[in-house]
Amino acid sequence: METKPNGVGTDTVGEPFRCSIEVRWADSDRLGHVNNTKVVEYMQEARIKFLVSNLSARGVVAVRKMDAEFLRPIKDASGPLDVEIAVLHVGTSSFTLRHTILDRHGVVCAHGDAVLVGFDVHTDRSRPLSDLEREVLDRYRVAAPG
Repeated sequence: METKPNGVGTDTVGEPFRCSIEVRWADSDRLGHVNNTKVVEYMQEARIKFLVSNLSARGVVAVRKMDAEFLRPIKDASGPLDVEIAVLHVGTSSFTLRHTILDRHGVVCAHGDAVLVGFDVHTDRSRPLSDLEREVLDRYRVAAPG
């Protein structure tokens, strides 16, 4: 694997983090379609599981930017859902996560990217990511989609 001067790899080196999310009764409308705002909540719930299980003892991070693309309707019968979290990019003080939501049949229903920034709660400013944070993030790094 080729490495950059900051020691972060440039090739695909890891596997996505994966967790299960239930479709809750209150998440859908009268037609049984999950509201798009709930899809963003599913991404957040998976991201929190990822951060807690991998970076919980590390520093604080804040979401700087997020987008979502809704590819297929998620219905009451779509769950349980699997959400994959992959690291697309690691910078000096930020990193990008790709969230992919799959229905119970493995069909991709939505995906979205979030840029998270290392955050110093004492100064209310961004902070550089630590070497340990970079090491953990690299375990889940995949090639950025083309």
